[in-house]
Amino acid sequence: MKPFQLVGKWISDPFQKTRDFFLEEPGDAPMVDSLQLAFEEPASFLEHVGALRKHIMRSLAVLLICAAVCFAFLSEMLDFVSQPIGGLDQLSAVDVTEPIGVGMRVVLLAAFAAALPYLIFEIFLFVAPALSRRARVIGLLAIPLVVIFFFGGMAFAYYLILPTGLPILLNFLDVPTQIRPSSYVRFVTGLMFWFGALFEFPLLAYLLTVMRILSPSVLVKNWRIAVVVIAVLAAVITPTIDPINMLLVMVPLVLLYGLGILLSLLAGGRRPQEEELTSSD
Repeated sequence: MKPFQLVGKWISDPFQKTRDFFLEEPGDAPMVDSLQLAFEEPASFLEHVGALRKHIMRSLAVLLICAAVCFAFLSEMLDFVSQPIGGLDQLSAVDVTEPIGVGMRVVLLAAFAAALPYLIFEIFLFVAPALSRRARVIGLLAIPLVVIFFFGGMAFAYYLILPTGLPILLNFLDVPTQIRPSSYVRFVTGLMFWFGALFEFPLLAYLLTVMRILSPSVLVKNWRIAVVVIAVLAAVITPTIDPINMLLVMVPLVLLYGLGILLSLLAGGRRPQEEELTSSD
């Protein structure tokens, strides 16, 4: 019977760990206090560092696997990236190593986008022990939304910003421009990545509110500062200096900030009720 018991234990362990993962409640302490305690006790801090190292190593392994797979579709991805400029025929390499650097940059962005669900899942596994059961469920359900928002930001940059910004850049002062692949691909991939990252703000505001790090009142009180910061970001990110393209960047970011306030209010709305129930118990 012992071999059968070992096999049964081996099969049931993952389910038991999954059950404990969602049912176990951490100590009722804010995350800031937990971090302060970790710094005061180096042994526990080193334990967290060791756990973080495992998550980072697994994430890097998955990222390398995705990069290897994406490398097989490099030509198709280069064609896709060069469509806003009119195709690869519009690009002229100067340096010998320039095509290699261009290919690696495209592969890295594609690999990061492909591995994003797993990377977010590893981050979730690292912070989950400090979260409540409700926050764990919400965090797990938010992973697909993180991916959707990131791809939405990249699509916004590719299908709206690039077609409107590139003609102005290329025809500015009617100066003939010889487009290098390195500068063009660095510009396009950087624009797509940062738009994808900025589109994550509403979800980030929601999750930080659930984890008691952020409150909706902070976002509401500082909306004027946020608009100024968004204007500066729009001026930096916008590929051109005309106000039309700047507004194309600024308006969605302001709407995303408003959506972040709304989601933060939804996340913080149940907190007073939960704290009242906890205090009454």
